[in-house]
Amino acid sequence: MATTNDEIALELLPFLCVYKSGRVERLLGSPTVPPSPEGDPQTGLPLLLYFRGSAFCIESAFSFIHHRYISLLSARASALIVSIEYRIAPEHPLPAAYHDSWEALLWLLSHSPQGSLTNSSNADHPQQLDQWILDHADFDRFFIGGDSAGANIVHNVAMRARSTGLTSRVRGMFLSQPYFWGSTRIGFEAGRPDVDLISRIWVFVSGGAGLDDPNINPLAEEAPSLAGLGCSKFVLVCVAGEDTLKERGKAYYEELKKSGWDGEVDLFEVEGEKHGFHGLDPECENSKLMIGRLASFLNQ
Repeated sequence: MATTNDEIALELLPFLCVYKSGRVERLLGSPTVPPSPEGDPQTGLPLLLYFRGSAFCIESAFSFIHHRYISLLSARASALIVSIEYRIAPEHPLPAAYHDSWEALLWLLSHSPQGSLTNSSNADHPQQLDQWILDHADFDRFFIGGDSAGANIVHNVAMRARSTGLTSRVRGMFLSQPYFWGSTRIGFEAGRPDVDLISRIWVFVSGGAGLDDPNINPLAEEAPSLAGLGCSKFVLVCVAGEDTLKERGKAYYEELKKSGWDGEVDLFEVEGEKHGFHGLDPECENSKLMIGRLASFLNQ
């Protein structure tokens, strides 16, 4: 007789299964890796706060697939990249990942000459600073960026940065194949085989929020204007030609252009590639092109 430990309560294939006992079995993932060897120290490096993808429910900042990609980008851009570990669903549904990411932004900015916000939730608790960041980061070239769910986090963090007066501190942001969605199909979304899965993921990781919640649909009627984006100069939106999420990224780019936001926004499309191609095969020519584009973005 099957026990509750073996009885499935929910399947979110190909990502995970949740059992009636509360046990979560993650079906996708890659091994964690040890820290990389330290290279030759440099000062005044562009600084990127990076938010990984993986649907808000699998993987880790220490997973091989993300660590490999970030290592390649860091080497290509000669940049210091801080990739954060945020809590994931179902154990920690959204907004946990948003809260963790915001605290990471404040912690990183606390290393800068201007310091961080004084009204942070952990302002009364001294934070340990990282000497490597203090010695080598150029906070005049501070960027935030992410892929897929991480790009969704980038948008949400940037909107909060504006409301807390941090816009001038964030020089630029990139959103690579952003996980945005909505209740109405646009462009070539209709008929795509993964439409239902994309919708189910959001409902699952958000604890039942609707598909037009501003956190997943920044172009919804009730969503705040993109003119309030908390980024001072540059935005880059990257999309993949065969990615079902492509239409959302392009719509975000178009809306930001006409929103009145006072900065430069660019769109970079890689034809013929699917979602997450650059992490799965970072050595292919199109991945090298995208990593090169991101590297140049971080050095402006």
